[in-house]
Amino acid sequence: MTVTSLNTSDKVFQIAAYFIKKSQDEKKEITNKKLQKLLYYAQAWSYTLRDQKMFDNVIEAWVHGPAIRVVYRKFSDYKWSDLANKFSITNSNISKITTDEKELLDKIWEVYGKYTATDLEVLTHSEEPWQKAREGLEPYQASNNVIKLSCMKSFYGKRQTEA
Repeated sequence: MTVTSLNTSDKVFQIAAYFIKKSQDEKKEITNKKLQKLLYYAQAWSYTLRDQKMFDNVIEAWVHGPAIRVVYRKFSDYKWSDLANKFSITNSNISKITTDEKELLDKIWEVYGKYTATDLEVLTHSEEPWQKAREGLEPYQASNNVIKLSCMKSFYGKRQTEA
């Protein structure tokens, strides 16, 4: 097993490290695909509940669901393997995440972390933000269409009031 340190100068990688650490602590699998979905939900719910982006990267509507290109590239060499075994996460990797953000990320993990990558793919495919960004595309057609923050906020804001 090769354990790699994770450069977390970019906020999105701080949050990725946080989710990888959660998976390590709870001994739950986290693949690149699952990580992508967790980052998507973190951004969507942060923007909905806090009116603030969690990170500045755009989220694209890829065939297998929401994805952040730079994160995908970082972890693409690991294919479908569990990232929890590949990285050594330290407190310095997650030092830029505020207490408020950690509370939200913990809730995201509690709600979505129990699902597999495929479960989360199916879930995001059933939701309006991904669907709208993919309008007019064939199911397996590649896309770099951006999932709009305003669409996320509208959709998840309705879900929040229904709960």
